[in-house]
Amino acid sequence: MSESQHHPADADAPDSSRGTTGPLDGTGPDELRPLALSSATVTLWGTVGWLVALGIILAVPSLHEGERHWWPWTCVTAIVLGLLGFSYVRRGRGNAAGAE
Repeated sequence: MSESQHHPADADAPDSSRGTTGPLDGTGPDELRPLALSSATVTLWGTVGWLVALGIILAVPSLHEGERHWWPWTCVTAIVLGLLGFSYVRRGRGNAAGAE
């Protein structure tokens, strides 16, 4: 396949002939920074997600009857564990603030 016949989606693929494996804009892995999110925020939004899933499962009867009778209990378990996790990280034990 010649250069003019490359598919446009191939432009994002790493070119092994150039020896680069990072993004094409020249940024390297040493320039990446973690997102500035607290553990409590992530835990809370995950718990809210399970709460929404529970609402949907209870609103649609076919999602909690028959072989799927255990689905609501999965959501309830995740919500309880999420709330426990939220209380844990809110007290400061779940984050790395005290790590050296």
